[in-house]
Amino acid sequence: MTDLLNSPGDQAFREEIREYVAGELHPDTRARVSRGAPLTREDFSRWQKSLHAKGWVAPAWPKEHGGPGWTARQRIIADEEMFRLHTPPLPGFGLKMIGPILIQFGALEQQQRFLPRILSGEDWWCQGFSESGAGSDLASLKTRAVRTDGGWLVSGSKTWTTYAQYANWIFCLVRTDPDVKKQEGISMMLIDMSLPGVSRRPIRLIDGTEEVNEIFLDQVYVPDDLVVGEINKGWTYAKALLEHERFGIGGIGRSKQLLARVREAADASGRAGEPEIANALDTLEIDIMAIEATTLRLLAAVEAGVKIGAETSLLKVRGTEIQQALTEVMLDIAGPAALAARDSAGVQEPFENAVYQFLNWRKLSIYGGSNEIQRSILATQVLGLK
Repeated sequence: MTDLLNSPGDQAFREEIREYVAGELHPDTRARVSRGAPLTREDFSRWQKSLHAKGWVAPAWPKEHGGPGWTARQRIIADEEMFRLHTPPLPGFGLKMIGPILIQFGALEQQQRFLPRILSGEDWWCQGFSESGAGSDLASLKTRAVRTDGGWLVSGSKTWTTYAQYANWIFCLVRTDPDVKKQEGISMMLIDMSLPGVSRRPIRLIDGTEEVNEIFLDQVYVPDDLVVGEINKGWTYAKALLEHERFGIGGIGRSKQLLARVREAADASGRAGEPEIANALDTLEIDIMAIEATTLRLLAAVEAGVKIGAETSLLKVRGTEIQQALTEVMLDIAGPAALAARDSAGVQEPFENAVYQFLNWRKLSIYGGSNEIQRSILATQVLGLK
């Protein structure tokens, strides 16, 4: 695959990444990632501790808050190399979501309390946004916070909460004023999941895993110092958070790694020369190059001080479509062998997790705001259509 990031400086940085990963990544974790298998908590936490010790765990954070000081170009190279070398993608709820929001909007005390523990992995965060009836239409959320002495009592529920089974903190959107326009009465709060009144229940997915959960909040006390920013400004913070998230959902590094894996499967099965397979893979390679160029352009604009808003929805839509399409091509190549691999313990590459990955990645076009909603955002806020 042609690489857009191949200057001498780029290559030297790649070599630094490769040397580090070769010496640090646990072989069991590498094997699971390379096969597209489900990962354990230990896979994630072990790798985060290693990156934290190196100072590389939060590539997009400012240096004064613990980031490595990388450029946008270096961040994309690092992401690409990490995926190519089969490192586990760290859960982004702390590092890519609430961390940047606390840096931008949080009180100094919140930054001092939480940012070091996010970097080290001592705190595992989950995201309390979606509810039954308030997923893509997030502003319709019903979880409510009622004023009490020194804080708030929060009651309601959240759903599709990824990795909540591991989390000890959750950042939640809650309704603090039911009498105003729905976007204007929402606040963001930080909730300790060990508190009385917090419970969780796993949700079994079509891939057979239970990586998402329902969260129930019953009169949970949240002190004022755990409200992010201003009361009733949560919608503003949520939009900023989702912009951070959608930069990452484009998944350039993950797409390149999976494209290489699918090409290897096509070669191994003798189907690489079939016109339909070859055309699909070549088209997807071009699509990945296009989204990489677009991401570089947007990140360069951010570094130049340009405010980027709804444009990140494009990365979310195209990035997730590409990743889903790659899992579909993998199944096309595997044919019935994919089901045999799913049902037979010990079956090796290339098809042993093809069904799991195909089913698991159906979520990509739904989470982070469904692609249908993202197209509406692009139409109204970028193209100016009514």
